[in-house]
Amino acid sequence: MRIGVPKETKTLEGRVALVPAAAGDLVKRGHEVWVEKDAGTKSGFSDQQYIDLGVKIAPDAAALYEQGEMIVKVKEPIEGDLAHLRKDHLLFCYLHLAAEPALTRRLLDIGLTGVAFETVELPNGDLPLLAPMSIVAGKIATQVGTTLLHQPQGGKGKLLGGLPSTERGKVVVFGAGKAGGASAELAAAGGANVVVFEMRQDRMDEMMRLGPNVTALYPYHDVVARELATADLVVGAVLVTGAKAPRVLTREMLKGMQDGSVVVDISIDQGGCFETSRPTTWKEPTYVEEGVTHFCVTNMPGAVPQTSSQAICAAILPWVNRMASNSNWREDPALAKGINVEGGKLVHPALQDMKV
Repeated sequence: MRIGVPKETKTLEGRVALVPAAAGDLVKRGHEVWVEKDAGTKSGFSDQQYIDLGVKIAPDAAALYEQGEMIVKVKEPIEGDLAHLRKDHLLFCYLHLAAEPALTRRLLDIGLTGVAFETVELPNGDLPLLAPMSIVAGKIATQVGTTLLHQPQGGKGKLLGGLPSTERGKVVVFGAGKAGGASAELAAAGGANVVVFEMRQDRMDEMMRLGPNVTALYPYHDVVARELATADLVVGAVLVTGAKAPRVLTREMLKGMQDGSVVVDISIDQGGCFETSRPTTWKEPTYVEEGVTHFCVTNMPGAVPQTSSQAICAAILPWVNRMASNSNWREDPALAKGINVEGGKLVHPALQDMKV
């Protein structure tokens, strides 16, 4: 199969879906791999590295999409990409359609098959293609949130870890999955007091094992409001596979927080889990609501493209090969759950009631 890897076009997005070594492996398996010129540059991979492994370089997006039968990219297609997509394309990338009705309509009109990384689901419920970027986003949420608490950034001027003679900072995390767990782990390792809200007992147990400065609680409304009132940094990382994220922080709760506090919404790709969240970019990443700094960048892992590209590529490569090598790939239960749109129809159950 001819596999095309376009250059990402989202604002300040530096990732590439296939690193040279992975593209080279696909070539050795008999596939023809095309990569758009300079697609890997921001991740530290030159066109020559791809060429040396038998990969073909397309001079521009139009040529890339013309050559590709299967399009493998990282982020959802935006206007420049949509102009080149065709009905016969098999698109494999993050889609997050529940939060994007306009994009969903465009993909339905094109009629292509769209398989979303974030809904490829194993029998045990694990999401293997979402996990690596969730971990990266979780770590970034704590790193960025820590910086935004600095006074020159508009924060309250608090050092999360504290030191002798000062109080520790407090981090509240919603969700103890891959993203929330990574965020909580980094915050706890830095010395902050961490409260994690989670509904699953096994995940609460896992969070408690991070250290004596971590508390895991069930998200009762009154308890959430109480903990938020003294929080310095709040991280939202809740997920319903394929569906819009539930709202866990209301504007009224936000009003109860101290000015200069910070909230980071990792769930923004799925519509956001805070009532006051709205999508931002790395170019203009923050805004203030009710005196609280909001960070809601929709491609957080794109800030560390070398790490992120290596991580996502290792996760998706076996699935790319499976889809490219076997015309019966839809019989794989995990990949079947990844199909969001096909032939002009919404396929994933979480999207069935979506208005587009």
